[in-house]
Amino acid sequence: MPIPNNALVLVVDGRKMLFFRNQGDENQIDLRTEAHDERDDAHFDRELKRDAPGTAAAGGSGGDAHRPAMEETDFKQQDEDNWVKEAAEELRKRALRNDFDHLCIVAPPKALGVLRKALHKEVEKRVVCSINKEMSGRPIPDIEALIESETKADAPADV
Repeated sequence: MPIPNNALVLVVDGRKMLFFRNQGDENQIDLRTEAHDERDDAHFDRELKRDAPGTAAAGGSGGDAHRPAMEETDFKQQDEDNWVKEAAEELRKRALRNDFDHLCIVAPPKALGVLRKALHKEVEKRVVCSINKEMSGRPIPDIEALIESETKADAPADV
């Protein structure tokens, strides 16, 4: 489905959150920056970790007896997931104040999965397209071209 005029476009990953508004129409996308934010990566895993990974008593004489039994928490991934959930919360607030009728989401696979799980039902109803691609570091014309190519492919052919 082509992106209508005034549709909200969210481009997000674990570090950046970009909100655009389509000032164009279904035939020509014209994205204008509405808001942007970037996560501060000042604290990495090594600064957050306090203890070694947990272990469980393992019987037997195998070589696994001294290997940690529990996976170590990936705090960086947790931070990135929380960042994406913040984007979902911002979308919820905007949807409940009727700030947008149509939404296009562009995000890499992991972020898109986290975002989809966190979306409010009012936001879900307004999603007209979601694109599984990392674009947060790309210029606006590249984002516009991607959305146009993805939404034109979905549009029915003229007969």
